[in-house]
Amino acid sequence: MKISPKIWPYSIGFSIIAVFGFCVATVFVVESANIQVSNAYMTKYQEAEKNANDYINKRIAFDRKYKITYVPKSLLQETDLAFKVTDLSGNVVKNAKLTLLISRPETHEYDQKLQSTSLEEGNYIVKHVKFEKKGVWDIITKVEVGKESRFYNIKVDTRNKIFSEY
Repeated sequence: MKISPKIWPYSIGFSIIAVFGFCVATVFVVESANIQVSNAYMTKYQEAEKNANDYINKRIAFDRKYKITYVPKSLLQETDLAFKVTDLSGNVVKNAKLTLLISRPETHEYDQKLQSTSLEEGNYIVKHVKFEKKGVWDIITKVEVGKESRFYNIKVDTRNKIFSEY
């Protein structure tokens, strides 16, 4: 069987058009991808990466004046979360603003953005936090005291009632 010499230019042209079409299709698929929010800084990954040095410098400046700690309580389906913000002398800071993002590590389907609602016995309380599923949750807290701010991140496990700071 003999192949016509006229078919080669057509097959090369078709291959070039097919490769170009696949490149265009790849761009459209990537653009329509769901951009996930960074669990570290409550923003898109691109912004978090671009401003990482600013976040680190703000954390260092905050830690020179203040200290934040998570006050563990029982982790039920619906619970209150408590955080203590003190200066380095141990005095409670009364004008702090806390913003929380509660999230599952593998999905943003159950994300909740909450604010601290009260200051009770030196603890900033966020009331009625619902953990929709049992398992590991990320609690990302943005703490602002005047012009100083930092992010405080912890992981909690509702099955084992444990937490860890990261």
